Amino acid sequence: MTELASLDEQELVVRLRRGDQRACARLMTWAERNDPRFAVQHRAFCDELGVAQRIGITGPPGAGKSTLVEGLASHWRESDDRKIGVVAVDPTSPFTGGALLGDRVRMSRLVLDPGVFIRSMATRGVFGGLARATDDLADVLDLFGCHSIMVETVGVGQSEVDIARSCDLTLVVLHPGGGDTIQAMKAGLMEVADIYVVNKADMPGVDRLVQELFDVLELREIPEDQQPPILTAVASTGQGVPELAEAIDGMVRDRRDSGRQAERRQDNLERRIRRLVDGRLRHEVWQARGLSDLLHQRLAEGGKLSAYELADEVLDQYQQAAGHPANLLGNISQTDPEDSP
Repeated sequence: MTELASLDEQELVVRLRRGDQRACARLMTWAERNDPRFAVQHRAFCDELGVAQRIGITGPPGAGKSTLVEGLASHWRESDDRKIGVVAVDPTSPFTGGALLGDRVRMSRLVLDPGVFIRSMATRGVFGGLARATDDLADVLDLFGCHSIMVETVGVGQSEVDIARSCDLTLVVLHPGGGDTIQAMKAGLMEVADIYVVNKADMPGVDRLVQELFDVLELREIPEDQQPPILTAVASTGQGVPELAEAIDGMVRDRRDSGRQAERRQDNLERRIRRLVDGRLRHEVWQARGLSDLLHQRLAEGGKLSAYELADEVLDQYQQAAGHPANLLGNISQTDPEDSP
């Protein structure tokens, strides 16, 4: 690490391109810590990105996502010796702020494989099943030379649609006996899946779950040639994994040839830019202008307070401090963030 610490940013990126795992880890750390050096380097190498296929793996807890990721990675390593990257996102405790980050334990077969790079990361309070720096870490793995990058999300359920906005392809993993279909419908997972995988297919109830998925898909107005396939697997034994890997590769290839992948990546880029701008504006409002202190002061005064009135007061104070014209940001009671594009 001492040697890496003495390198400048350009030399670190050169080592990354050559396959240096320590350089890969260092750049990922910069990304997670929001180190400005990462942003500088990203501007320099962004035109080299886009080679790797990015695959999202999501679904309810206990569906066997990590086992499936391990099975796919092992299959691709054995079949065509492709380089694999894995970003595994674990939930952060709201009480301690810590995270287990135990994916290396669950994917024990891959840990010592030099052709597989696994990075665990915590959500750090970010909703949607994805950590804030997930896109950045995937970019590092792309530049690192990975052919396939798998992003496994937290099984939180309600907001996991974020994964569909960060990957070329989204797998929704379900298992029989857990009421998964209803939960998936509530979470919006049925709308984001490009492929459904019914894992643990050796358990009772697999046929019923597959039929439920077919019934739900019939209610959606999707062209027949775009209907998500439903595949079954037993990831713990490898059953169905080769067929799933072939389906993934085929779908990625078809979307690339048809131009749909380019359209999806363009949408992903717009979402990513909006999120970066939102994050910087949030910091500007609450930290750089000291408005967090203002809010705490008003709350400490006690009494019954209107949330809308206080929000307008914060925005007015921000406008004055920043030199913006009055009502530039609008009245909070007349705007809703959910209505924003």
